[in-house]
Amino acid sequence: MQRTFKYRLYPNRKQRETLATQLDLCRELYNAALQERMESYKTTQKGVTWLQQQSQLPAIKEVRPEFKSVHAHTLQAVLIRLNRSFQNFFRRVKKNETPGFPRFKGRNRFNSLVFTPTAFQVQGHHVAISKVGNIKIKMHRRLPEKHGTLFLKQICGSWYACFSCAVAPQVLPQSTQEIGVDVGLDSFAVLSDGTRIENPRWYRKAQAKLRQAQRRVARRKKGSERRRRAVAVLQKIHEHVANQRKDFQHQEACKLVQRYGVIAVEDLTIKGLAGGMLAKSVQDAGWGGFLQILAYKAESAGRKLFAVDPRGTSQTCVCGAKVPKRLSDREHVCTACGWMASRDHVSAQVILQRARTVPSSANAGEVMPCVA
Repeated sequence: MQRTFKYRLYPNRKQRETLATQLDLCRELYNAALQERMESYKTTQKGVTWLQQQSQLPAIKEVRPEFKSVHAHTLQAVLIRLNRSFQNFFRRVKKNETPGFPRFKGRNRFNSLVFTPTAFQVQGHHVAISKVGNIKIKMHRRLPEKHGTLFLKQICGSWYACFSCAVAPQVLPQSTQEIGVDVGLDSFAVLSDGTRIENPRWYRKAQAKLRQAQRRVARRKKGSERRRRAVAVLQKIHEHVANQRKDFQHQEACKLVQRYGVIAVEDLTIKGLAGGMLAKSVQDAGWGGFLQILAYKAESAGRKLFAVDPRGTSQTCVCGAKVPKRLSDREHVCTACGWMASRDHVSAQVILQRARTVPSSANAGEVMPCVA
Protein backbone atom coordinates (compact mmCIF):
# COMPACT_ATOMS: atom_id res chain seq x y z
CA MET A 1 0.00 0.00 0.00
CA GLN A 2 1.22 3.48 -0.88
CA ARG A 3 0.94 6.02 1.91
CA THR A 4 2.16 9.59 2.42
CA PHE A 5 3.78 10.62 5.71
CA LYS A 6 3.70 14.36 6.34
CA TYR A 7 6.04 16.23 8.72
CA ARG A 8 6.61 19.87 9.59
CA LEU A 9 9.93 21.40 8.53
CA TYR A 10 11.77 24.23 10.28
CA PRO A 11 14.30 25.67 7.79
CA ASN A 12 16.51 28.56 8.85
CA ARG A 13 16.52 31.87 7.01
CA LYS A 14 19.18 30.86 4.47
CA GLN A 15 17.39 27.58 3.74
CA ARG A 16 14.05 29.37 3.31
CA GLU A 17 15.67 31.71 0.80
CA THR A 18 17.18 28.73 -1.06
CA LEU A 19 13.86 26.92 -1.20
CA ALA A 20 12.07 30.07 -2.37
CA THR A 21 14.66 30.56 -5.13
CA GLN A 22 14.35 26.95 -6.29
CA LEU A 23 10.56 27.25 -6.24
CA ASP A 24 10.72 30.34 -8.48
CA LEU A 25 13.12 28.63 -10.90
CA CYS A 26 10.95 25.52 -11.15
CA ARG A 27 7.86 27.65 -11.73
CA GLU A 28 9.71 29.56 -14.45
CA LEU A 29 10.73 26.27 -16.09
CA TYR A 30 7.12 25.01 -15.95
CA ASN A 31 5.76 28.15 -17.61
CA ALA A 32 8.51 28.18 -20.24
CA ALA A 33 7.90 24.51 -21.10
CA LEU A 34 4.16 25.17 -21.37
CA GLN A 35 4.81 28.15 -23.65
CA GLU A 36 7.09 26.03 -25.85
CA ARG A 37 4.43 23.34 -26.21
CA MET A 38 1.77 25.87 -27.15
CA GLU A 39 3.94 27.66 -29.71
CA SER A 40 5.14 24.37 -31.21
CA TYR A 41 1.58 23.23 -31.80
CA LYS A 42 0.58 26.58 -33.30
CA THR A 43 3.47 26.61 -35.80
CA THR A 44 3.96 22.92 -36.65
CA GLN A 45 0.68 21.33 -35.49
CA LYS A 46 2.83 18.96 -33.42
CA GLY A 47 3.45 18.91 -29.72
CA VAL A 48 6.73 18.61 -27.84
CA THR A 49 7.30 15.56 -25.64
CA TRP A 50 8.66 15.86 -22.14
CA LEU A 51 11.71 13.80 -23.19
CA GLN A 52 12.54 16.38 -25.84
CA GLN A 53 12.22 19.14 -23.27
CA GLN A 54 14.29 17.17 -20.77
CA SER A 55 17.14 16.92 -23.30
CA GLN A 56 17.25 20.72 -23.36
CA LEU A 57 18.04 21.02 -19.64
CA PRO A 58 21.87 20.85 -20.00
CA ALA A 59 21.77 23.68 -22.56
CA ILE A 60 19.48 25.72 -20.30
CA LYS A 61 21.95 25.36 -17.43
CA GLU A 62 24.74 26.69 -19.64
CA VAL A 63 22.74 29.76 -20.59
CA ARG A 64 21.16 30.20 -17.14
CA PRO A 65 23.73 29.06 -14.53
CA GLU A 66 21.26 29.66 -11.69
CA PHE A 67 19.43 26.48 -12.71
CA LYS A 68 22.50 24.51 -11.63
CA SER A 69 21.52 25.27 -8.03
CA VAL A 70 18.45 23.00 -8.44
CA HIS A 71 18.82 19.23 -8.36
CA ALA A 72 18.55 17.65 -11.83
CA HIS A 73 15.78 15.25 -10.82
CA THR A 74 13.77 18.15 -9.39
CA LEU A 75 13.88 19.93 -12.75
CA GLN A 76 12.90 16.73 -14.55
CA ALA A 77 9.97 16.31 -12.16
CA VAL A 78 8.67 19.72 -13.24
CA LEU A 79 8.54 18.57 -16.88
CA ILE A 80 6.89 15.29 -15.85
CA ARG A 81 4.29 17.28 -13.94
CA LEU A 82 3.51 19.37 -17.03
CA ASN A 83 3.31 16.23 -19.17
CA ARG A 84 0.86 14.68 -16.71
CA SER A 85 -1.29 17.82 -16.94
CA PHE A 86 -1.49 17.40 -20.72
CA GLN A 87 -2.30 13.70 -20.38
CA ASN A 88 -5.18 14.54 -18.05
CA PHE A 89 -6.33 17.24 -20.46
CA PHE A 90 -6.49 14.84 -23.42
CA ARG A 91 -8.18 12.19 -21.26
CA ARG A 92 -10.92 14.62 -20.28
CA VAL A 93 -11.38 15.67 -23.92
CA LYS A 94 -11.88 12.04 -24.99
CA LYS A 95 -14.47 11.52 -22.24
CA ASN A 96 -16.35 14.73 -23.19
CA GLU A 97 -15.62 16.25 -19.79
CA THR A 98 -14.61 19.84 -19.08
CA PRO A 99 -11.10 19.85 -20.65
CA GLY A 100 -9.25 22.25 -18.36
CA PHE A 101 -6.24 23.18 -20.51
CA PRO A 102 -2.96 23.44 -18.52
CA ARG A 103 -2.49 26.98 -17.30
CA PHE A 104 0.50 29.12 -16.45
CA LYS A 105 1.46 29.05 -12.78
CA GLY A 106 1.56 32.19 -10.68
CA ARG A 107 3.38 32.46 -7.36
CA ASN A 108 0.34 31.21 -5.47
CA ARG A 109 -0.20 28.21 -7.76
CA PHE A 110 3.20 26.52 -7.61
CA ASN A 111 4.24 25.50 -4.10
CA SER A 112 6.03 22.14 -4.22
CA LEU A 113 9.43 20.65 -5.02
CA VAL A 114 10.12 16.98 -5.77
CA PHE A 115 13.24 15.05 -4.70
CA THR A 116 14.04 11.44 -5.53
CA PRO A 117 15.53 9.11 -2.85
CA THR A 118 19.05 9.78 -4.14
CA ALA A 119 18.68 13.50 -3.40
CA PHE A 120 17.88 13.35 0.32
CA GLN A 121 18.60 11.41 3.49
CA VAL A 122 16.79 11.40 6.83
CA GLN A 123 19.21 11.74 9.73
CA GLY A 124 17.46 11.69 13.10
CA HIS A 125 15.62 14.99 13.50
CA HIS A 126 17.09 16.45 10.29
CA VAL A 127 16.65 15.73 6.62
CA ALA A 128 19.67 16.36 4.39
CA ILE A 129 18.52 17.57 0.96
CA SER A 130 20.89 18.00 -1.95
CA LYS A 131 21.67 21.66 -2.72
CA VAL A 132 19.48 22.82 0.17
CA GLY A 133 21.17 21.58 3.35
CA ASN A 134 20.20 19.89 6.62
CA ILE A 135 16.70 21.01 7.57
CA LYS A 136 15.23 20.43 11.02
CA ILE A 137 12.17 18.18 10.88
CA LYS A 138 9.60 17.35 13.56
CA MET A 139 9.34 13.55 13.59
CA HIS A 140 6.01 13.28 15.42
CA ARG A 141 5.61 9.68 14.23
CA ARG A 142 7.90 6.94 13.01
CA LEU A 143 8.87 7.09 9.34
CA PRO A 144 9.16 3.72 7.51
CA GLU A 145 12.73 2.77 6.68
CA LYS A 146 11.93 2.38 2.98
CA HIS A 147 10.67 5.72 1.72
CA GLY A 148 10.39 6.87 -1.86
CA THR A 149 9.88 10.32 -3.34
CA LEU A 150 10.04 13.41 -1.12
CA PHE A 151 7.69 16.33 -1.77
CA LEU A 152 8.49 19.66 -0.13
CA LYS A 153 5.34 21.78 0.10
CA GLN A 154 4.92 25.36 1.19
CA ILE A 155 1.54 25.98 2.84
CA CYS A 156 0.73 29.43 4.22
CA GLY A 157 4.42 30.24 4.59
CA SER A 158 5.27 26.98 6.40
CA TRP A 159 7.21 24.12 4.84
CA TYR A 160 6.23 20.44 5.05
CA ALA A 161 8.00 17.24 4.02
CA CYS A 162 5.76 14.57 2.48
CA PHE A 163 7.35 11.13 2.07
CA SER A 164 5.69 8.65 -0.30
CA CYS A 165 6.14 5.20 1.27
CA ALA A 166 5.09 1.64 0.50
CA VAL A 167 3.79 0.14 3.75
CA ALA A 168 2.26 -3.19 4.70
CA PRO A 169 -1.38 -3.18 5.87
CA GLN A 170 -1.79 -3.22 9.64
CA VAL A 171 -4.71 -5.63 9.88
CA LEU A 172 -6.73 -5.33 13.09
CA PRO A 173 -8.31 -8.30 14.92
CA GLN A 174 -11.53 -9.46 13.26
CA SER A 175 -14.80 -7.90 14.37
CA THR A 176 -18.29 -9.17 13.64
CA GLN A 177 -19.96 -5.84 14.45
CA GLU A 178 -21.63 -3.89 11.62
CA ILE A 179 -22.56 -0.23 11.48
CA GLY A 180 -24.29 2.16 9.10
CA VAL A 181 -23.21 5.81 8.96
CA ASP A 182 -25.51 8.62 7.86
CA VAL A 183 -23.64 11.94 7.56
CA GLY A 184 -25.58 15.15 8.03
CA LEU A 185 -25.50 18.80 9.07
CA ASP A 186 -27.46 18.85 12.32
CA SER A 187 -25.16 16.10 13.59
CA PHE A 188 -21.95 15.29 11.77
CA ALA A 189 -23.05 11.65 11.59
CA VAL A 190 -25.64 9.34 13.11
CA LEU A 191 -24.87 5.63 13.42
CA SER A 192 -27.34 2.81 12.96
CA ASP A 193 -27.15 2.00 16.69
CA GLY A 194 -28.41 5.50 17.51
CA THR A 195 -25.05 7.07 18.40
CA ARG A 196 -24.77 10.72 17.34
CA ILE A 197 -21.47 12.37 16.43
CA GLU A 198 -21.82 16.10 17.02
CA ASN A 199 -20.92 18.53 14.26
CA PRO A 200 -18.07 20.77 15.54
CA ARG A 201 -18.66 23.47 12.85
CA TRP A 202 -15.05 24.69 12.89
CA TYR A 203 -15.55 27.29 10.16
CA ARG A 204 -18.65 28.78 11.83
CA LYS A 205 -16.75 29.16 15.11
CA ALA A 206 -13.87 30.93 13.36
CA GLN A 207 -16.03 33.34 11.35
CA ALA A 208 -15.59 36.24 13.80
CA LYS A 209 -11.78 36.04 13.49
CA LEU A 210 -12.07 35.59 9.73
CA ARG A 211 -14.23 38.69 9.35
CA GLN A 212 -11.69 40.80 11.24
CA ALA A 213 -8.79 39.42 9.19
CA GLN A 214 -10.66 39.91 5.90
CA ARG A 215 -11.50 43.53 6.77
CA ARG A 216 -7.84 44.13 7.58
CA VAL A 217 -6.85 42.77 4.16
CA ALA A 218 -9.49 44.88 2.38
CA ARG A 219 -8.20 48.08 4.00
CA ARG A 220 -4.60 47.55 2.90
CA LYS A 221 -3.26 48.87 -0.38
CA LYS A 222 -2.78 46.17 -3.01
CA GLY A 223 0.86 45.24 -3.51
CA SER A 224 1.98 46.71 -0.17
CA GLU A 225 3.97 44.92 2.51
CA ARG A 226 1.23 45.53 5.08
CA ARG A 227 -1.31 43.80 2.83
CA ARG A 228 1.03 40.84 2.39
CA ARG A 229 1.31 40.45 6.17
CA ALA A 230 -2.48 40.77 6.57
CA VAL A 231 -3.02 38.08 3.94
CA ALA A 232 -0.57 35.81 5.77
CA VAL A 233 -2.59 36.21 8.99
CA LEU A 234 -5.81 35.36 7.12
CA GLN A 235 -4.19 32.28 5.58
CA LYS A 236 -3.06 31.08 9.01
CA ILE A 237 -6.63 31.21 10.32
CA HIS A 238 -7.90 29.21 7.36
CA GLU A 239 -5.06 26.71 7.82
CA HIS A 240 -5.92 26.30 11.51
CA VAL A 241 -9.58 25.60 10.67
CA ALA A 242 -8.56 23.04 8.05
CA ASN A 243 -6.21 21.32 10.50
CA GLN A 244 -8.93 21.17 13.18
CA ARG A 245 -11.36 19.63 10.71
CA LYS A 246 -8.84 17.06 9.50
CA ASP A 247 -7.85 16.06 13.03
CA PHE A 248 -11.52 15.55 13.95
CA GLN A 249 -12.09 13.43 10.83
CA HIS A 250 -9.07 11.24 11.57
CA GLN A 251 -10.16 10.62 15.14
CA GLU A 252 -13.76 9.71 14.26
CA ALA A 253 -12.71 7.48 11.34
CA CYS A 254 -10.20 5.69 13.58
CA LYS A 255 -12.91 4.99 16.19
CA LEU A 256 -15.18 3.39 13.58
CA VAL A 257 -12.43 1.28 12.01
CA GLN A 258 -11.14 -0.02 15.34
CA ARG A 259 -14.59 -1.14 16.53
CA TYR A 260 -16.54 -2.34 13.49
CA GLY A 261 -15.75 -5.01 10.91
CA VAL A 262 -18.31 -3.79 8.37
CA ILE A 263 -18.99 -0.09 7.77
CA ALA A 264 -21.69 1.16 5.41
CA VAL A 265 -21.83 4.73 4.07
CA GLU A 266 -23.65 6.57 1.31
CA ASP A 267 -22.05 7.06 -2.10
CA LEU A 268 -22.73 10.80 -2.08
CA THR A 269 -22.17 13.28 -4.92
CA ILE A 270 -20.68 15.87 -2.58
CA LYS A 271 -19.68 18.27 -5.36
CA GLY A 272 -23.34 18.73 -6.25
CA LEU A 273 -24.42 19.13 -2.63
CA ALA A 274 -21.71 21.74 -2.05
CA GLY A 275 -23.16 23.95 -4.78
CA GLY A 276 -26.62 24.48 -3.29
CA MET A 277 -28.06 26.77 -0.65
CA LEU A 278 -26.36 24.74 2.10
CA ALA A 279 -22.93 25.01 0.46
CA LYS A 280 -21.20 26.65 3.42
CA SER A 281 -22.48 24.08 5.92
CA VAL A 282 -21.67 21.15 3.62
CA GLN A 283 -18.12 22.35 3.03
CA ASP A 284 -17.66 23.07 6.73
CA ALA A 285 -18.70 19.50 7.58
CA GLY A 286 -16.12 18.08 5.15
CA TRP A 287 -17.90 14.84 4.29
CA GLY A 288 -15.62 14.15 1.33
CA GLY A 289 -12.46 14.28 3.40
CA PHE A 290 -14.00 12.13 6.13
CA LEU A 291 -15.15 9.42 3.70
CA GLN A 292 -11.76 9.41 1.98
CA ILE A 293 -9.94 9.01 5.31
CA LEU A 294 -12.39 6.30 6.38
CA ALA A 295 -11.82 4.43 3.12
CA TYR A 296 -8.04 4.19 3.38
CA LYS A 297 -8.11 3.41 7.10
CA ALA A 298 -10.59 0.58 6.46
CA GLU A 299 -8.41 -0.77 3.66
CA SER A 300 -5.30 -0.68 5.84
CA ALA A 301 -7.08 -2.36 8.78
CA GLY A 302 -8.69 -5.10 6.68
CA ARG A 303 -12.23 -3.85 7.29
CA LYS A 304 -15.09 -3.90 4.78
CA LEU A 305 -16.41 -0.53 3.68
CA PHE A 306 -19.50 -0.39 1.46
CA ALA A 307 -20.73 2.71 -0.38
CA VAL A 308 -24.43 2.26 -1.10
CA ASP A 309 -26.87 4.12 -3.35
CA PRO A 310 -28.01 7.20 -1.36
CA ARG A 311 -31.31 7.65 -3.21
CA GLY A 312 -34.29 7.34 -0.90
CA THR A 313 -32.44 6.43 2.28
CA SER A 314 -34.30 9.15 4.18
CA GLN A 315 -37.64 8.38 2.50
CA THR A 316 -37.68 4.64 3.22
CA CYS A 317 -38.41 2.62 6.35
CA VAL A 318 -36.45 -0.45 7.42
CA CYS A 319 -39.55 -2.48 6.60
CA GLY A 320 -39.33 -1.31 2.98
CA ALA A 321 -42.32 1.04 3.05
CA LYS A 322 -42.07 4.52 1.56
CA VAL A 323 -42.22 7.33 4.14
CA PRO A 324 -42.09 10.70 2.32
CA LYS A 325 -40.61 13.56 4.32
CA ARG A 326 -39.72 17.18 3.79
CA LEU A 327 -36.33 18.51 4.82
CA SER A 328 -37.89 20.10 7.89
CA ASP A 329 -39.38 16.76 9.05
CA ARG A 330 -36.83 15.39 11.50
CA GLU A 331 -38.88 12.46 12.85
CA HIS A 332 -39.62 9.20 11.07
CA VAL A 333 -43.14 7.79 11.50
CA CYS A 334 -44.00 4.67 9.48
CA THR A 335 -47.71 3.93 9.11
CA ALA A 336 -46.97 0.43 7.81
CA CYS A 337 -45.00 -0.99 10.74
CA GLY A 338 -45.49 1.75 13.33
CA TRP A 339 -41.75 2.42 13.69
CA MET A 340 -41.01 5.88 15.18
CA ALA A 341 -37.48 7.20 15.49
CA SER A 342 -35.15 9.99 14.47
CA ARG A 343 -34.96 10.54 10.72
CA ASP A 344 -31.16 10.21 10.61
CA HIS A 345 -31.19 7.09 12.82
CA VAL A 346 -33.54 5.29 10.44
CA SER A 347 -31.50 6.45 7.42
CA ALA A 348 -28.38 4.90 8.95
CA GLN A 349 -30.26 1.62 9.48
CA VAL A 350 -31.45 1.65 5.85
CA ILE A 351 -27.85 2.27 4.69
CA LEU A 352 -26.65 -0.75 6.66
CA GLN A 353 -29.55 -2.81 5.34
CA ARG A 354 -28.56 -2.02 1.74
CA ALA A 355 -24.93 -2.87 2.43
CA ARG A 356 -25.95 -6.36 3.54
CA THR A 357 -27.18 -7.10 0.01
CA VAL A 358 -23.58 -7.00 -1.25
CA PRO A 359 -22.20 -10.55 -1.90
CA SER A 360 -20.18 -11.91 1.02
CA SER A 361 -17.29 -12.62 -1.34
CA ALA A 362 -16.37 -8.92 -1.34
CA ASN A 363 -12.75 -8.30 -0.43
CA ALA A 364 -11.99 -6.81 2.98
CA GLY A 365 -11.08 -3.15 2.88
CA GLU A 366 -12.48 -2.62 -0.60
CA VAL A 367 -15.03 0.14 -1.15
CA MET A 368 -17.91 -1.71 -2.83
CA PRO A 369 -20.66 0.33 -4.53
CA CYS A 370 -24.05 -1.21 -3.88
CA VAL A 371 -27.16 -0.28 -5.83
CA ALA A 372 -30.43 -0.97 -4.03
